[in-house]
Amino acid sequence: MSSIGRLKKRWRVDSEFREAYDALKPEFQVARRLIAARNRTGLSQAEVARRMGTTQSAVARLESGQRLPAMGSLKRYAIAIGHRLDVRLVPSGK
Repeated sequence: MSSIGRLKKRWRVDSEFREAYDALKPEFQVARRLIAARNRTGLSQAEVARRMGTTQSAVARLESGQRLPAMGSLKRYAIAIGHRLDVRLVPSGK
């Protein structure tokens, strides 16, 4: 098992870590979806940045999952990769 795998295993049993990780699920989900959509188009971060009129590092920050991007940034990103933005609210299942 890799060192990251061992860390993740340890963190899963740490309730504080689990709570912090769960609190960031929306950010991670948005990041995963941005990256997956960009990868399906075959574009690099640099190409998306050029199309958005920004820098590659700005695109990397959008895809990092560290915070939820602004709606305007999401819209520009979607247009840059030939998509349209579709925000949905789904039942929580609780």
